[in-house]
Amino acid sequence: MNTTVDVPRGLAGVVVTETELGDVRGREGFYHYRQYSAVELAASRSFEDVWHLMFRGALPADAAERAAFAAEIAPLRRLPDAVQGALPALARATALSGPLAGLRTALSLLGASAGFRPVYDIDPGRRAADAMAACAAVPTLLTALHRLGQGLEPVEPRADLPYAANYLYMLTGQEPDPVKARAVEQYLISTIDHGFNASTFTARVIASTGADVAAALTGAIGALSGPLHGGAPSRALDTLDAIGTADRIEPWIRERVLAGDRIMGFGHPVYRTEDPRSRMLRDIALRFGGPLVDFAVEVERHVEEILAELKPGRELHTNVEFYAGVVMELCGLPREMFTPTFCAARVVGWSANILEQAADSKIIRPAARYVGPNPPEPVPALG
Repeated sequence: MNTTVDVPRGLAGVVVTETELGDVRGREGFYHYRQYSAVELAASRSFEDVWHLMFRGALPADAAERAAFAAEIAPLRRLPDAVQGALPALARATALSGPLAGLRTALSLLGASAGFRPVYDIDPGRRAADAMAACAAVPTLLTALHRLGQGLEPVEPRADLPYAANYLYMLTGQEPDPVKARAVEQYLISTIDHGFNASTFTARVIASTGADVAAALTGAIGALSGPLHGGAPSRALDTLDAIGTADRIEPWIRERVLAGDRIMGFGHPVYRTEDPRSRMLRDIALRFGGPLVDFAVEVERHVEEILAELKPGRELHTNVEFYAGVVMELCGLPREMFTPTFCAARVVGWSANILEQAADSKIIRPAARYVGPNPPEPVPALG
């Protein structure tokens, strides 16, 4: 006899599995990667160090282990010829949709070209190798698709640059400014993983079927593309543009809140305090300074005051997208690359979750309650 259990809409708060990768404690305003504060890691470690932590369970023990891991990643940044050759046509086909849409197809092609096999059929070492190859290739794919879409030639990756600096180099074709590269690196570290969000859960559901790493990552990217998930950094910045000047903040925000519109960059489904990622990114923005930062801080203050007045008890604060957009703008990233940049970080978290899920042979198969019309009478046979 089948039994079902009532759960909240959207599975909010429902524990669906166990993980050793990290946790989000929304009421405390804290999240971690394998017991280390993610914000502290962003302040003190490199992206490669945290990648090592997520994949191998510990931070590099010393400089030699760090260098060995970086040397393992570097050659994987270069794309197979078959994938490289397909990118111009793919960029043209996705010109209106952008690099994130192109990445779904490019990553599938990479997996097929590299011979990725279903995780169900391969050992943990091969799974990890496939995941490592996919993670290393994503920045190369994203920047190549962007540049081709702008009528520019892709820039080959450099083995001598760390992950974030290499990403900026491939995006712009110029030697990256160390201060901007570090700011982007801190953003990337802070967004590697964040609990069982929609894209991470999607990746794990697909991995639970035994599909290959590229298939699971492609599904995660599809989930990320939704504006209620990863599509908000540029929209939050668009809000600042729409407000325009300080004298328009109050009336603009009041009008939107009273109309029931969502203010992009504010509120989070998990945090009941300030998003710790937003706090860290605000500090990075303040180090840059300038009119955009000053205006963002002023908008934040007014929005929180108005939300506290009109939506008392809701605890609506800035989320990661608000100051992420400001920081990426200051670092020279085009707005159409904001969400793809988020993806360049989150692919490591998705992959770690895929590897963890692949160790469990149980497929994820929830139930749904049917609420449509009652079944009809038996279908009569044709005479």
